[in-house]
Amino acid sequence: MLSGCRRALPAALRLAVRGWAGGRGRRRVSTSWSPVGAAFDAKQQRSRLTGQSTGLFGVPELSSPEGFQEAQEKALQETEQLVQKACTTPPGPQIVMIFDQLSDALCRVADLADFVKIAHPDFAFREAAEETCRNIGTMVEKLNTNIELCQSLKQLLANKEVMDSLDPETRQVAELFMFDFEISGIHLDEEKRKRAVDLNVKILDLCNQFLIGAHLPNKIDKQILPEHIRYNFAVEGNYIQITGLHADCSDDLVREAAYKIFLYPNAEQLRCLEELLTSRNHLAQLVGYNTFAHRALQGTMARTPEKVMQFLETLSDRLFQRTLKDFEMMEGMKMKLNPQNSKLMPWDHPYYSGVLRAERYNIEPSLYCPFFSLGACMEGLNFLFNQLLGISLYAEQTEKGELWCEDVRKLAVVHENEGLLGYIYCDFYQRADKPHQDCHFTIRGGRLRKDGEYQLPVVVLMLSLPHSTRSSPTLLTPGMMENLFHEMGHAMHSMLGRTRYQHVTGTRCPTDFAEVPSILMEYFASDYRVVNQFARHFQTGQFSWFILLPLSLLVFYAVLDQLYHGEHPLKRSTTEILKETQEKFYGLPYVPNTAWQLRFSHLVGYGAKYYSYLMSRAIASMVWKQCFVQNPFDRAMGERYRREMLAHGGGKEPMLMVQGMLQKSPSVEDFVNALVSDLDQDFETFFMDSE
Repeated sequence: MLSGCRRALPAALRLAVRGWAGGRGRRRVSTSWSPVGAAFDAKQQRSRLTGQSTGLFGVPELSSPEGFQEAQEKALQETEQLVQKACTTPPGPQIVMIFDQLSDALCRVADLADFVKIAHPDFAFREAAEETCRNIGTMVEKLNTNIELCQSLKQLLANKEVMDSLDPETRQVAELFMFDFEISGIHLDEEKRKRAVDLNVKILDLCNQFLIGAHLPNKIDKQILPEHIRYNFAVEGNYIQITGLHADCSDDLVREAAYKIFLYPNAEQLRCLEELLTSRNHLAQLVGYNTFAHRALQGTMARTPEKVMQFLETLSDRLFQRTLKDFEMMEGMKMKLNPQNSKLMPWDHPYYSGVLRAERYNIEPSLYCPFFSLGACMEGLNFLFNQLLGISLYAEQTEKGELWCEDVRKLAVVHENEGLLGYIYCDFYQRADKPHQDCHFTIRGGRLRKDGEYQLPVVVLMLSLPHSTRSSPTLLTPGMMENLFHEMGHAMHSMLGRTRYQHVTGTRCPTDFAEVPSILMEYFASDYRVVNQFARHFQTGQFSWFILLPLSLLVFYAVLDQLYHGEHPLKRSTTEILKETQEKFYGLPYVPNTAWQLRFSHLVGYGAKYYSYLMSRAIASMVWKQCFVQNPFDRAMGERYRREMLAHGGGKEPMLMVQGMLQKSPSVEDFVNALVSDLDQDFETFFMDSE
């Protein structure tokens, strides 16, 4: 999952770069670097600190929550100066550079605050960061409806002679900036532009409110639950706290209780969702779109909600018989374990699909979990990146105050010829008040600065892994390991999408393309040849391998997302729409008095774009089968992948990047065929049989 500014925002927070002069030339050996695997073993509980002191991410102002106000004021002052400069500069490439500097000035604070507001353990930091996000977001919306600022860009785009002289990336970035103006309502009269700004600010507030509510636990009197299952949940006085679905628990009753309690409707959260969907629709129609989905899909590979629904319905039709067969097999398994209640329910599917997979391939998660220590997985990623891309990961010492939690690790990403490419902060471990979600955050986007030096990208990878114990290091289930590879795919995209403009750096590209590099990494994580390079038992050194694959549930989620962001007013309540969609596209019955949509946090960051996981998976599947399935360590193919797909960020049309890699332009049928072929027995067993 991605997070961070995706439109007119990235960041420029100066971090001290030890042993490296600005990011050009060859890497110098740094004494602050150490092997990546050792940074995550059981004996390394705290990050190594230098004697120097700084603020979060090396930003001096952010040594205290009050520093966000100072950082915000500096960004807004710089913004004012750049707006004046943009409005007085004649048409030329300098206009695009100024717009990018303007975007960067805001993002140097906004991107960082976007992460801190949800991840920092100190409430004062979170509160200060949230206020900063709101203030910077408000400024962005005002700039996107600034007539004079837009006019300076229009003059450039209207000047054919100048436009013809620009390189393709600069033209693309200029057009993307104009696109931001257009979808924000720059063409409206003053009163409607103000209404658009107010709606955008309201939507930001509703998104924050919905996200908070989506992750809040539900409480129930502990006497209501049978005594023998209470130990599975957190107890708080006379109440039991349900924080999730417990989908991997083997006890049917635990899963059922968690599902019904965690998904019990909350009236305030329901009101928030309805108001969010209504506000998005009002904004879309105000600026000239039929629905919010039509607005959100501009610039993506899919382009229209009609194309998305064609893709989802075609895929659903192709999956129908397979899904029924799998459900029948799962019901048979459940009958063996629970003859009195063999009907498959929504809380059963994730668990029994894992049981089915384990039985099909004769594997047991508890047996191969010891093979995936976090340190070994990080060494495996390091080996893979080195083979494919000539990249190594090194743990780096941090300064006092640079981190928000002592168990965070900082990695330097180093290319064998190009040197230091950027930094990855690894916030991998569970802690109180930390969201239970795996996510990639852009903290600072890469860009070519005026002095000719390259601004190094900085990202955070956030996971929710268990801590090590006295007897063992942190051990990952296959699902955790797959998620680690997925998020690291986003990180490599950020490191290697080294564009001239930070507006399009790394993962700042259409959502249905941004998930391709991360999902492709899941294919590497499922290949026995890759896993065998690092999956040794942490005590015995033996090898292991496995295969993981998801699917049908994503179709249901993606269709629901499209319906919620389609024509308004909605013909039925969001819960009634969920019930109907679940039964049609998923095949399992709706459970009364539940409202799963109120926990669907992707509605915030992926509104009308949840289909992206499926479309990106289809492309990743095609790339894997065509380019890497024969040899997952092929350096020539790795370089081609970097050149065609990773290097451009959002500075090139996504379908052109796909065409460059696959030498064809895939159709909807190609996407569906790629996904369905992944479920074919012959393809699945390739990994198991190719010893």
